[in-house]
Formats: sequence, structure tokens, C-alpha cells
Amino acid sequence: MLKMVKVYLAVKRRIQPGDKMAGRHGNKGVVSMIVPVEDMPHMADGTPVDIVLNPLGVPSRMNIGQILEVHLGWAARGLGLRIGRMLDASEKVARLRDFLDQIYNRDAAGAAHHINLKSFNDAEILQLAGNLRAGVPMATPVFDGADEAEIKSMLRLAELPESGQTTLFDGRTGEAFDREVTVGYMHMLKLNHLVDDKMHARSTGPYSLVTQQPLGGKAQFGGQR
Repeated sequence: MLKMVKVYLAVKRRIQPGDKMAGRHGNKGVVSMIVPVEDMPHMADGTPVDIVLNPLGVPSRMNIGQILEVHLGWAARGLGLRIGRMLDASEKVARLRDFLDQIYNRDAAGAAHHINLKSFNDAEILQLAGNLRAGVPMATPVFDGADEAEIKSMLRLAELPESGQTTLFDGRTGEAFDREVTVGYMHMLKLNHLVDDKMHARSTGPYSLVTQQPLGGKAQFGGQR
């Protein structure tokens, strides 16, 4: 053989029922259903949710970080929307500067973090506000993250309910659900455990030499347990 040609084929594999996803708190799970956006639950203003998670995944593992992440994400998005409304209404720069000062320089206890917004001129304040339209970026260190009181103060500032919950409506019937539902923004990752790679069937195949039982696993062309 004189020459060898290698071909790398890139394939986009869209998510489907059976694929595995996870958040950043060990809250892994399998996609059970994908429905049209009009069938998804939506908020009072018509905004549909992107993904519905089972609440039973919270008390069993007690990873409350996912709840705090959702609440903080909703507050960050709400603050961005409020800044956007102020920009659209052509609010005075002083009002914008004061609102940004409330976001960056005050926590729940009222202590200042000393981010000097006075050093910014009016054009820079407007540019900063424009960058924050989609949401205010926030970082929470592992052992020194935002606590419940700080998240509640951010929700208040964003003019959102402190509970982090809102009424959702069934996308198919249009009726409101009986209880308020926790909504917000969180990171979801697609894991490299796809149902297409796990599909496996066997008729007759290899057996263990010792026990004479079928081998296990897809790699060994094994049987089911």
C-alpha cells in the first residue's frame, strides 16, 4: 500500500428522546418528550419555557444549587429587560447610572462593593447598559456564592416575585396550572450518551466460557440482564 486516505465526517446529531442531558449540579436525566413550542407551558405574557424538569429530581439528591441558579438566572435576565425598557424610554443617564449602581454596588445587607461607576462618562454608561440588555452577567464562587437574601434582593430589583415562581399556562388547553411553578434560566449540557449509540439487540451470540451465560453489553454483543 503506497497511499492511505483518511476522511473525517462531521455529522450534526440533534437531540431526541432517549438522549442524556445534565445541569451543573449533578442533575442528570434523559429526554422523555419533545413537543412543538406551541404545546409547551407558557407564562402570562406568552413566553414559552424551553425545557421542563421533574421537581422530584430536587429532594432526592438535595442539590439546592440548581434552584439558586434558576432564581439568579431569572433575576439577571429580569434586570437586563428592565435596563432595556429604560433605554427604550430614553431615560436620563443619571437614572441609568443610579440603577446600575444599585445592581453592582449594593448587596442584600446594603454594603458597598466599591465599583466606581462615577469614573464612567455618559456615553460609556449608555454602552454598558446596551451590553446588559440581554441580561446582567453574574459570577458566584464555589464557597462564596450568592445567598438566598442576595438573590431575593436582585429579584426585587428586577420587579419579579421574590419566590422565583410564576403562574404557567398549559400550551394545549390554555388553562393555568393549579400551583405556581419555579421558572428561570439555567445551564443544560448535552452529554455524550446518545440513544442512537446505545440501541442494541441480539438473537444468538457469544456465551461466557465459565458460566455458559450470555455475555453482557453492546461491545460484546451481549444479552439483556
